[in-house]
Amino acid sequence: MGLNGGWDKGPQQSRRLLVVSLVALLVFLLLIMRLWYLQVISGQRYSELSEKNRIRYVPLTAPRGPIYDRNGELLIDNRPSFNISVMRQDVDDPEQLLGRLAALLQVPAAELLKRWQAGRRLPPYRPVRLADDVGREKMETVQEHAPELPGVLVEVHPLRAYPNGDLAAHLFGYIGEITEDKLQDLADDGYRSGDFIGKSGLEKELEPYLRGADGERLLEVDVRGKEMRSLRTREPVPGDKVYLTIDRELQRATEKAFGDQAGAAVALDVASGEILAMASRPSFDPEQFARGISPQEWKALLNNPRHPLQNKALRGQYPPGSTFKIVTALAALEAGVATPRTTVDDEGAIELGRRVFRCWKKGGHGRTNLKKALRESCDVWFYRVALDLGIDKLSEMAFALGLGRPTGVLLEGEKSGLIPTRDWKHRRFNERWYDGETVIAAIGQGYDLATPLQLAVMTAAVANGGKVMRPQILKRIEDMSGQDVLVQEPEQIRAVALSPKNLAAVRKGLEAVVNEPHGTGWRSKLSGIRVAGKTGTAQVVRRKSTEEEELQTGKDKTPYRFRDHALFVAYAPADNPQIAVAVVVEHGRHGSTSAAPIAREMFRSYFHIEDLPQVDGPGYLGD
Repeated sequence: MGLNGGWDKGPQQSRRLLVVSLVALLVFLLLIMRLWYLQVISGQRYSELSEKNRIRYVPLTAPRGPIYDRNGELLIDNRPSFNISVMRQDVDDPEQLLGRLAALLQVPAAELLKRWQAGRRLPPYRPVRLADDVGREKMETVQEHAPELPGVLVEVHPLRAYPNGDLAAHLFGYIGEITEDKLQDLADDGYRSGDFIGKSGLEKELEPYLRGADGERLLEVDVRGKEMRSLRTREPVPGDKVYLTIDRELQRATEKAFGDQAGAAVALDVASGEILAMASRPSFDPEQFARGISPQEWKALLNNPRHPLQNKALRGQYPPGSTFKIVTALAALEAGVATPRTTVDDEGAIELGRRVFRCWKKGGHGRTNLKKALRESCDVWFYRVALDLGIDKLSEMAFALGLGRPTGVLLEGEKSGLIPTRDWKHRRFNERWYDGETVIAAIGQGYDLATPLQLAVMTAAVANGGKVMRPQILKRIEDMSGQDVLVQEPEQIRAVALSPKNLAAVRKGLEAVVNEPHGTGWRSKLSGIRVAGKTGTAQVVRRKSTEEEELQTGKDKTPYRFRDHALFVAYAPADNPQIAVAVVVEHGRHGSTSAAPIAREMFRSYFHIEDLPQVDGPGYLGD
C-alpha cells in the first residue's frame, strides 16, 4: 500500500522539478542576455560617455548669410554675441555658482536656475546656455572672475545685426529659437536645441540658404575642467549671400514718407516685375527677436491695434476704391460698350430702382468723357458704363490684370483679395446678383478687395502694355566664394490682349490725373517727370450725405477707425514707364492728400529729383 502510495506521488514531484528547472533556466538566460546587452550593445555608448567626461565638445555656430540690396548695399549682417554657458559636470555646488554668476550678470538667480534645470536633458559633455548676449562689459567681468566660477564658459556666437534698424523688417521677417516640435521635424538636418531659425519673411523662406553649416571643436580637459589641448576643429561654413531686388534708398524714402501713418506701399520694375520697395507701417524691431523677445514685448506687438507684425503689402486686403476705375475703363472699352468719346451727363447721382448712387462730388462733374472721368474720378460715368458692361466682363478684366488671386511672390501668407462674380455670390450667400452691386463694384467698393502688391502688379501691367509679371523679391544667391547658387529670372504670368488704342486712351486719362489742374492727383506732380496715376478712396463704413459734405470741406469729425482708406497707384515716366507704385494709407481719408504725396516721394527717390514744382490751381480734395 505504502509502495503503491509512493508511486502515485512520483509523477507530481517530477513535474514540480521540471517547472522549477525551467524557471531557473529562464532567469539564467535573462541574466546572460542583460549582461550581453550591457557589455556588447551599450558598452560602446558608455565608453564614449566615459571618454567625454574628459573631452569637451564646443559647438561653433555658423553665421547666417548676409542680405544685400540690388546694388550690393548691406541690409542684414551678423555681430558677435557673448553668451555665458556652463559644463554641469565641472560644478560641485550649483547653488553657490549660480548665485555668484547672477550677481556678476545682474540677473535673478532664479532665471539662471531655470536654464540650469532645462539643461539636464543634454549630455554632460555639452555646455548649458545660462545667459545670452550679455555684452562685452559683463563678458569681461565674468572672465575676470573665472577662478571663482568652475565650469563657466564664455562663448561667442554670431547674432543677426540690423545696420538699418527696422528698415524693411516685414520683408526680412525675424528669427527665433527653434521650438521642440520643430526640432523633432528637423533633427536630421543638424539643428540643435537653442539654435535660431527663420520664423517669418525671407529669413524663413530662405532658411536653407541663409543657415550655413555649424562646426565644432573637441578639447581635452582635466578633472577640474581645465583645457589641456585641442583635439580637433571643424570650422563652420557661413550661410550664402542673398541679393534682393529692392533698392535700399528707395525703401528708406518710402518708409520715411509714411511718417506716423499706417498702411503699405509697393514699387515694381515695370518690365521685370522686380520689387524695388515694399513697405508696411507701422513696423517692428527685428533686434527684439534676434536677442530673444520677452513675453511682455510679444504681447504688446500682438495687441497693437495697428498690427505692426503684419506685412500689409501682401496680407492687407482693402477695397481698391477708384483705383479700380482703371479696370472698369479698360473692360468697357475692350467690350465695346464705351469709347474714349462716350459722354455722360453727371448731375451728381443716378437712380436705380429705389436706390440712389451718388458721385463723390456734390452736384457732379457735368458732361464727362473718359479722360475727364479718370482725371476727376467721376463716379457717375463709371456707374453708367458698368450697367452696360455687366459684372461678368468686369470681373474677367480684373482677374486678367492680376486681381483676385495671389501673385505668387516668394513670401509666406499672401492674401488673394476678392473679385466678386455671380457664381461667387451664389456660393457664398445663395443669392442672385443685382445691378446695384455691379455699379458699386465698378468703383472699387462693395465686395472688391485687393492687396497693395496686387494693385502694383495691375498698374505695372497697364504701364507695360498688358504683361502681367510675377513680382520677384530675390535677385540671386551666391556662396561665400562668389559662385552663383541661384539666379532669379523674370517670369511673365500672362499677356492681356488689349487694343493699343484703348490702352492709350486710358493712359492719357491717367496722365491727366497728375498733370492737369483739375486732376485729383494734381498736387503730387513732379518737375521733369510726368507721372500717370489714379487716386482712390475706400469707404470703411457707409456715410450719410452730410458726412460726405464734411469730408469734402475738410471738417470731417469721424473717429480714426471709421475714416476712409486712401489709395494711389501710378507709374512713371508716363511716356516710357520704368517704375509702378501702389500706396494705401489706412484711414487716410483721401488718396489725393494722403497716398499720392507718398508716391511722389517714392518717385523723387527713384529719379533723384530734388526740386518740387509750384502747383497752382484748385486740385480736388476728393477721391
